[in-house]
Amino acid sequence: MKSVKAVVEYLKSGDISYIFGIPAGSVNAFFDELYDSPEITPIVTKHEGAASYMAAAYAKYSKKLAVCIGSSGPGGTNLVTGAANAMREHLPVLFLTGAVPVNTMGHNASQELDAHPIFESVTKYSKRVDRAEDLLKEIHKAVETAISGVPGPVHIAMPIDVQLSEAEDQIIPPFPKRAPLLPEDGPLYEAVMKLTDSPKGFIFAGQGIRGCADQLIELAELLNWPIISSPQAKGLIPDNHPLYRGIFGFAGHESASSLINEGDFNTVLVAGSSLGETATNNYNQNITKNRTLIQIDFDQSVFNRRYETDVALSGDMDIILSSIIEGVKNLGYQRADLPEFERSLEEITEEYSTRNVLLKLQRLLPLKTRYTIDIGEFMAYVIHHMNVAAPDSFDINVHFGAMGSGIGSAIGSKLAHEDCPTVCITGDGCFFMHGMELLTAKEYDIPVLFVVMNNARLGMVHHGHALQYKRAHQRFSQEPVAISSLAETMGIPSFRVKSMEDLNESAVYKLLNQAGPAILEIALVDDRVPPMGDRVKFLSSFGK
Repeated sequence: MKSVKAVVEYLKSGDISYIFGIPAGSVNAFFDELYDSPEITPIVTKHEGAASYMAAAYAKYSKKLAVCIGSSGPGGTNLVTGAANAMREHLPVLFLTGAVPVNTMGHNASQELDAHPIFESVTKYSKRVDRAEDLLKEIHKAVETAISGVPGPVHIAMPIDVQLSEAEDQIIPPFPKRAPLLPEDGPLYEAVMKLTDSPKGFIFAGQGIRGCADQLIELAELLNWPIISSPQAKGLIPDNHPLYRGIFGFAGHESASSLINEGDFNTVLVAGSSLGETATNNYNQNITKNRTLIQIDFDQSVFNRRYETDVALSGDMDIILSSIIEGVKNLGYQRADLPEFERSLEEITEEYSTRNVLLKLQRLLPLKTRYTIDIGEFMAYVIHHMNVAAPDSFDINVHFGAMGSGIGSAIGSKLAHEDCPTVCITGDGCFFMHGMELLTAKEYDIPVLFVVMNNARLGMVHHGHALQYKRAHQRFSQEPVAISSLAETMGIPSFRVKSMEDLNESAVYKLLNQAGPAILEIALVDDRVPPMGDRVKFLSSFGK
């Protein structure tokens, strides 16, 4: 059996449904095997970078291993940003790259690149395999590494001659399953004691609570502690819960900032946040000042980075929360009888502004819509103003912040959850990076509504410079381009909004109910400073 055929058979045994990437000479042997493997659909994208974002989102929402492939040389380097993104989000993605024949390495072969050292810093495991008999073993080892412990991306470089070589006695190993990460009893007991002995505390939730937000809410109700969340965790805690105080960090809420900076709390329980820059308002020390810090995470490296952890609970979030809840209940705690709390919707005015557009758009879309949010000034408005109408309804990647990532993420998310209405909110700058992936969505009949906030400039850069340096270079702007006209040339339904009156139920409903992708272009230049919260104060005081 050819070694590459054994790899494909192995992936089929693991119920892999999609391979994201682009065919090319050094990986064509792999794609050739897919002719005889209808169980796996190759999602051929327009750029490898977008393929990597699709794979990451698919891994996140399917809770399965995703596979992404690129050629040797430039195909591989185009995947590196996506690998770094997956590493940051702890997502199990197998990155496969081709490589030149072993006997031509070091001889300036076409598209030659020793890729595996490049991937080492952005993956859990990276290896080039130079013998056919080792390829399947290394793929299996990489997959096991990707899904075990703290999940993350891995990379295998496959020279084309290795892929095509026969490998004798190939036995397909069992596809690995992830074993749960169990916490130690000692820290669990200590955490329960400190939580119940604390006169007053609050909970800081990060995106690590995805899948177990209900447990976190139950614990908050048992302790009667308020909850704040990081920007990345938007959508995981209902904003109409009486204990919820909003988002802290980039584009956060004053209610959360006041709780951190002025609240008389003795203890903070951090669940699933690495307490990075965007989650902490540039490492605000008031989060833990004169407070006991109890931190839960499956990644031990997040403990004691910028904040000294008093109790570190390492393990899977759902297991730890269940254990703490049981311990607290055993001490006689019962869920608080909380008052009814009705979500107060912000008033939408007639002014044509980013805030009003996003609020009106959300009211025109189904409640269970999932939003993938790209990187731009609109992101601050989404975080600060848009409501949480359904569980797990926002995918915001502000911590790594790759422009254009939201476009691929929308496609990967939709493939993972076909029944979930999916809307990507992106900008013209992001669209010019990865907007051609709308053709990918069209070719595979993937119905995603892409809302393009078109202000003909790099909006976040413009506002950042204006705040820091009191001026912004004219080249941050550009000649306006009608993106809806581009959509027309691609045969993709679109509508261009130029006023609040243009944004109506008829226009949105028509675009949302297409068999494939559609574009809603918002032609709007909004000169207001985005609601970035304490980030505005930081930028305004920069250099002083």
